[in-house]
Amino acid sequence: MSILDAPIARLDGTPTTLGELTGGRPALLVNVASKCGLTPQYAGLERIAEGHPDLAVVGFPCNQFMGQEPGTPEEIAEFCSSTYGVSFPLTEKIEVNGEGRHEIYATLTQAPDETGATGDIQWNFEKFLVSADGAVVNRFSPRTDPEDPRVIGAIDALLG
Repeated sequence: MSILDAPIARLDGTPTTLGELTGGRPALLVNVASKCGLTPQYAGLERIAEGHPDLAVVGFPCNQFMGQEPGTPEEIAEFCSSTYGVSFPLTEKIEVNGEGRHEIYATLTQAPDETGATGDIQWNFEKFLVSADGAVVNRFSPRTDPEDPRVIGAIDALLG
């Protein structure tokens, strides 16, 4: 089974799959948090979503890193919309590490990052570039800005 078939709910609780969220497009998947030092990356993610209509950007709120995503779905949606103008889809709050790790992240964490390391998500805003068929193409560390030339170059190469 592809990660695109994995069931997940939208932030508002509506059941869906990752494939429905990405709409058959390649995607940039990011675990996000509203109260993190890296939260301003939302702005860059939104610019990527706006500038690359053939790429889906999907955010996965996660509260596993020092409780930096404590809000309700409504609070998360309001914060992202009013502070950063986020228009890309956000999912329900999930776990990305540990026993409760969502099946999407069970697959994503098998992919190596730029240093060749696999395994647990390091922090909020770790980024995964996934092809339209659900294969992980690139993994970027949380501190790598979404508009870093390496990320944009990988997106452009994937979109051809």
